[in-house]
Amino acid sequence: MKELAAKIRLLVNGMPPEELLGYIYAQLLMMSNSTTSPELDTEVPSEERNEVQFLLEYVHAVLASDVAPDDVEFDETKCSELFALSRSLREKAMFFAMVSSANTDNKDFGSDTADIEFHAKSSWVMLRGNRYQVLEGEFYQYVLAQHDDILNDIYGVGAVDIAEGFQQLANTTRTGQANAIEEMLKQFEAAQRFATEKGKQLEEVMEEWVEVNAQQTKRAGLAVDDMLRGGIANVSRHTKLPSEFLADLAYQRGEEVDFFSDGDYSGTPYRTLPARKKPLIKLNEDYYAVDPCFIRDAGYRSLLFNLLQKKPEYKEQFKERQKVMSEAAFPEILAEQLANATVYQEVYYKDPKTKQWAENDTLVLIDDVLYLVEAKAGAAATIASPELDFKRHSQSIKDLILKAYKQCERFFEYLKSADEVSIFNLVNGKYEEIGKLRHSDYRVMIPIGLTVESFSPFSAFSKNLPQVKPLLGQHSFVSISIDDLFVLKRMLPTPGIFAHYMEVRQAIAGVKQGLLFDEFDHLGAYLTNNRFDQEIIEKTKSENSGLVICNGLSRVVDKFFESGQWDTSPIPTQEFPDAVSKALTALDVSRKPGWLSVDSLIRDFGEETRISFGKYLSDLDNSIEKHPARYFAFGGEGKPIFVWIQNSKYDVEWEKVNDTASAVAISINTKELMGMLIKVGKGRVYEAAQYFRVDVPTEQTESNEHIYKEAQSMRERTKSPTSVNKQHYLEPKKKRKIGRNEPCPCGSGKKYKKCHGR
Repeated sequence: MKELAAKIRLLVNGMPPEELLGYIYAQLLMMSNSTTSPELDTEVPSEERNEVQFLLEYVHAVLASDVAPDDVEFDETKCSELFALSRSLREKAMFFAMVSSANTDNKDFGSDTADIEFHAKSSWVMLRGNRYQVLEGEFYQYVLAQHDDILNDIYGVGAVDIAEGFQQLANTTRTGQANAIEEMLKQFEAAQRFATEKGKQLEEVMEEWVEVNAQQTKRAGLAVDDMLRGGIANVSRHTKLPSEFLADLAYQRGEEVDFFSDGDYSGTPYRTLPARKKPLIKLNEDYYAVDPCFIRDAGYRSLLFNLLQKKPEYKEQFKERQKVMSEAAFPEILAEQLANATVYQEVYYKDPKTKQWAENDTLVLIDDVLYLVEAKAGAAATIASPELDFKRHSQSIKDLILKAYKQCERFFEYLKSADEVSIFNLVNGKYEEIGKLRHSDYRVMIPIGLTVESFSPFSAFSKNLPQVKPLLGQHSFVSISIDDLFVLKRMLPTPGIFAHYMEVRQAIAGVKQGLLFDEFDHLGAYLTNNRFDQEIIEKTKSENSGLVICNGLSRVVDKFFESGQWDTSPIPTQEFPDAVSKALTALDVSRKPGWLSVDSLIRDFGEETRISFGKYLSDLDNSIEKHPARYFAFGGEGKPIFVWIQNSKYDVEWEKVNDTASAVAISINTKELMGMLIKVGKGRVYEAAQYFRVDVPTEQTESNEHIYKEAQSMRERTKSPTSVNKQHYLEPKKKRKIGRNEPCPCGSGKKYKKCHGR
């Protein structure tokens, strides 16, 4: 590895950096087989993209480590050799990761240490971030907003302007070559028209055209620079960010002294690449983002580092602001997905074991789903090489994952310690009760470790840490980043689909046999395969395998963000029959208590089951205008569901609904039946939908005798060949008005005014 790195260093130093960058980016252009798409790397295989990215990081490393030589000459043959050397270095680094991890003496993670160390080393070499450049500005604006006054004071620009600059940079590296080609074609066509108007050959009028069209000529020159001299990486030209700001994120030529210094791993990928510390490089008077991939994390860390260097008195306020931002991120970024949720922050409680006060960051309650979020900032593992300092690397993993896990574990144990527990805020040194919780109220409880920066692949791999086990034996821990939230926000736009994704995500976190790389692989698996956790389990059983490695599942998400029209294109989503979509939408609009449980049950259905369920719905709603109500029971793929379709012209007769649902449960011999009522208006419009609890009698009594008789009648009708296709409907009955303080007839146990009377 050291020999290969030395050869790469020699070749990079022997060529003018601008021409070398132009050549490397041009290779990416040619790999795409496209000169018309605004996304020139859309069709480039990910492995080839990663190889180019790896080489760009080494170009940055050499430029940062060596002063500019006097004698340089561009040589295409040497460029080809550079690609081959870079590829070989990357391969050898991977072999080294395998061998050195297998022979490790570390025991930081028990028997799993070798596997975890291999993931740490291979990711250090191979991983260059699965990022969506179109979201750079959104990320930066959010994480820098709380430092806006300090940024303005130091640089004269605030969070919005800086975020815009980073987005401009991302846009240029993403579409710059295509824009340059388009500009060149436009100028060529204009020159040709000019020659035609003069009645001369193009060569004869070029000097005159250049003289008359000075501005167009300048644009053409800049386009050539973008295409051939790495101009798309020129941050000074393509953004409005001030020079002082760029200087703080950039190396001068020869400023880096550690990477190629003598000693073990000199110049190899197992030292910290300079791009991880400062993502820019100064060439002549301009600043270049040679390596665009580390621009987010490295740029963010470098920027915060410089804030504290220039304003050391800001340190304590900085920590507090970072804490507030990270703890608020989950409910703020996902405001639409958590609409009407109850959010508690800085939650305190007295640990029954230690009798000491304990604290958790963010608690979000929405219907029967509980999210407990522990936010952690900073990632030393992105700076410290796992080969040179695995102790530090592993400690970072523990800080970001295991500390959050332990805090979640303690709260879940407290929640389960009594039928009802109290939670508090600390106000002026006193603990004030802010609410009471019952664990029995929550069908789903998801403990989440949230990192500010992306922490792949450890976020996905956290389930394999020996210390991480399902809390209370059933609630698996999930690790994600703020980075991920911006993608989930777009791809999972409603509370229902987001809650269901998080259920599936948690289920996969509990399946240690399945290895997915990062959050976007999880998201892609969900969008294309729905209950991907069940698919992994089935594969391990059918193929008798101990591990299922899932690769490339993020492609459906990648393609969406690679599109030039991503912000206006329909998001990729799971398919549902029209009637089922209407039912899910009606549940979302109504949001009555328990609605997420029905929503989740329906979303669990596979493709064929969704079609069958949709046919039942559409068959009945097609004739609902002729009847006050219709109903059916559906077995689905798990819990059965009872659906009551109500003509909205008539009042709901809850006693009839409950009795019929109970009779259905008895007739199909199930102890558990979920109820959903849908109100349908003119034109088969689903006006509302809601969950209701179905009471299933365990024995016949005088008071429920009529229910058992109806159940028997249902069995007989089902068996009778003449009545199989009989259209069942119920006649309306006058019903007294329900008092607001009376028990709700849906069976929830709540007062009518607090349940379906709202």
